[in-house]
Amino acid sequence: MGGILINVLWALLTNAYGLPVYLDTTGTMLVAMVGGLFPAITTAVLTNVVISLFNGEAIYFGFINALVAIYTAWFIREKKFDRIKKVLIYIFSLGLISGVVSFFIQWGAMGKPHIQSVNALVEAFALQYNLTDAVSFFIVNIILTILDRGISFCMALLCMYFIPNNVCEKIRNSGWKQRPLSLSEVKRIGSLSFSTAHSLRIRITAMLLGCSTALTVIMGVVGVTLYFKNAKNEKGDIAVNAARFASQVIDPDIVDDCATYGRSTKVYDDTEAELTQIREGINGVDRLCIYKISSDGWLVAFDITSNEDDRHEPGEKIEFGEELKPYIGTLFKGESVEAVESNGIRGWVMSAYYPIIDNSGICTGYAAAEVSLKYVSDYMWDFMLRVLFIMLSFYILISACGLWVSGTGMVYPINSIERSVEAFINAGDNQRELDEAVRNMRAIDIQTGDEIEKMYRIICDMALNQTEKIRSVRRFSEETMKMQDGLIITMADLVENRDSDTGAHIQKTSEYVKIIVEGLEKKGYYPEKISAKFKSDVVRSAPLHDVGKINISDKILNKPGKLTDEEFEIMKTHTIAGREIIEKAINTVKGEVYLKEARNMAAYHHERWDGKGYPEGLHGEVIPLSARIMAVADVFDALSSARVYKPAFPLEEALDIIKEGAGTQFDPKCVEVFLDALPEIKVILSKYNQNV
Repeated sequence: MGGILINVLWALLTNAYGLPVYLDTTGTMLVAMVGGLFPAITTAVLTNVVISLFNGEAIYFGFINALVAIYTAWFIREKKFDRIKKVLIYIFSLGLISGVVSFFIQWGAMGKPHIQSVNALVEAFALQYNLTDAVSFFIVNIILTILDRGISFCMALLCMYFIPNNVCEKIRNSGWKQRPLSLSEVKRIGSLSFSTAHSLRIRITAMLLGCSTALTVIMGVVGVTLYFKNAKNEKGDIAVNAARFASQVIDPDIVDDCATYGRSTKVYDDTEAELTQIREGINGVDRLCIYKISSDGWLVAFDITSNEDDRHEPGEKIEFGEELKPYIGTLFKGESVEAVESNGIRGWVMSAYYPIIDNSGICTGYAAAEVSLKYVSDYMWDFMLRVLFIMLSFYILISACGLWVSGTGMVYPINSIERSVEAFINAGDNQRELDEAVRNMRAIDIQTGDEIEKMYRIICDMALNQTEKIRSVRRFSEETMKMQDGLIITMADLVENRDSDTGAHIQKTSEYVKIIVEGLEKKGYYPEKISAKFKSDVVRSAPLHDVGKINISDKILNKPGKLTDEEFEIMKTHTIAGREIIEKAINTVKGEVYLKEARNMAAYHHERWDGKGYPEGLHGEVIPLSARIMAVADVFDALSSARVYKPAFPLEEALDIIKEGAGTQFDPKCVEVFLDALPEIKVILSKYNQNV
């Protein structure tokens, strides 16, 4: 309303003083700067509707004002007013576009400028530079329009200076039906519409444009059709009345003589003057003729027309036109023929033929009147152009309204929901990302008040409930895992406590295993095997690698000296026993896949890379990766820790033995990452081995 008021006041002022500039886009520019595209277009169109109350021609320029709104809003959106050069480009380009369009409307449709002061400038310019009026008006109009847009823009900027930023922000965001989106978010969400085969926004836009176009065409066609039909009927009535009046005025007895002897007839000149007076007295009649009918056409008695070059002389023979052939029988009966339309040498005309009857009731001739339809046709095209100019502004307004309503009420909310749901799905079972996705979803705050808002609320509730269920499941799963890990540690402790001198073996080997598996992942080794689940399974299962020692007697397990061959063979069976124990657990607790790695570690952690290990003599990568990792961890702990049968090796010596075993006893990659983690290994040793 403020923008319209500014535009109308300037239009009143410039109209009252007859100024050659209008300044009626100042408010439109201001609204585009503050409120954006749709309010600016609304301001532009309604401005010209109001101005047309005191300046009827203004209604035809509404769509130029709408173009100003679109162009200004686009410049503001793309932040192109940050430099003087860009401002000048904006003013010049906008003035040029507006000036060219305005020229075609005024000169092409209206025939001349509709402001007197502009007319005077055009005439002076044409005289000064020896130009045609059209060229002169084209140049003058563009210069004035650029000046007009420049002054309007400066005044709009001045008004903008006095409006607080928070007020501008509040106005700009007042139309959103959700949390206002930034320009980058609008572009990103808008791109979602074009990424689908049948975008909702494209379909809605196409429907609105189609309906608007159809409405414009239908209204134009209906208006033109009704006007043309009424105009033809009106011209037909004029022709009929003129022919009837002429047939009543002329003396029936002189028709034959005038058609035969022409101007030599005594009463010819008086009768011609009388018919001329009739033609000129009836507005719209282009030709008034008196004919004598013959078997093969008309014999001219009088031909009254303003076009001397097209006049037929008395006695001249004229054949019946194609339009009269259906009425020849009627003519020979002496009956009238009303409103016949034809388009021939004489142009597009409506003709009427009325019989001239003498006292004895005999038809001595016909009075024919022609009314041109050419200016009706010209007016019809002028009418269509004016309707088009008027409808264009409303067409733009309807399209902008539909796009804004569908965008803020449907497209942006739906695409925002789609994006938030996609983020929720991509979060998977990551609790932190799930919580963040739910927070972002609820922050959209859709308030359309329709089915979309209802769907949004349901989706938010569903996502929140799903997140809480996943949180509960995770909490339960973590508690279950803790219980399982506790059972594993308990089982391992039961075995270790039978060994009198292993010294926190399961704790140290578990930490060494974690170091090795994480080192392999960092270096990109075995990427097809190492995953988050594999790492978790290996670390959790590590304490069970010696669970088979439960079957070994204390006498052998705690023997202080070297084992005999028979005792060593018995000791080696702990790998097979461990595998059998864990397989029974796997069969009992179905679905506990992590125990499969525990089985592999228990069964094969004494296998060697060169195939000389036990119990099956596997070699290379045939040995399960978890067992190869455990082999390095187990041997290093045995070397660096004291046993009943040996003292602890110094760290350097233990590391040298591990290094020497790379490629023979151990997987070289496992040894590599283990040696690279020496600082971490020292931390573990200092934590558990008091002698370090």
